[in-house]
Amino acid sequence: MDERQVETAVDPVALFQVWMEDAETSEPNDPTAVALATASADGAPSVRMVLVKGVDERGFSFYTNAESRKGGELGENPRAAMCFHWKSLRRQTRVEGVVTELPDAEVDAYFHSRSRGSQVVSAVSRQSQPLESREMLVEMARELARETPGDIPRPEWWKGYVLRPERMEFWIEGEYRLHDRFLFVRGEVGWLKTRLFP
Repeated sequence: MDERQVETAVDPVALFQVWMEDAETSEPNDPTAVALATASADGAPSVRMVLVKGVDERGFSFYTNAESRKGGELGENPRAAMCFHWKSLRRQTRVEGVVTELPDAEVDAYFHSRSRGSQVVSAVSRQSQPLESREMLVEMARELARETPGDIPRPEWWKGYVLRPERMEFWIEGEYRLHDRFLFVRGEVGWLKTRLFP
């Protein structure tokens, strides 16, 4: 898609999927990496990088430990924002909306599609909690791998989430800061699109 065709786009999710395809061919590492911002019940924000594992009509899907900081914040305040930055393309996409949990069957299927090593570490990690040493984590992983020769059961706190977009913004770098910015806001029927000052 030519960058100026953003002006005629009416479906921001479809536009995002085209941009993601472009990023998959141009970004040297992790084109699906996104900064995910959450906030506690009292509004204190935090942000970290995660990998988006699916984009469809429901929204943007990712997986994490529900007992991590982000999982706890999503439990208190199920709203989040994402920012994708594809430096090679000089493009950004921002997404904001409400986050809900994915169905267990879908989470199970994704968990068991990952490498055994990733399953093991996900099962033993108490994400965001204090850890005595790296050696302790390595030994916990080795012990679980020895004790569980078959499939690693998905821990009940390892969950999938989907962010349903209410606002999506597309940014294209321009010379002398003549950037292009387009904001899509979900309406009762379809999306409302506005060009913004850079």
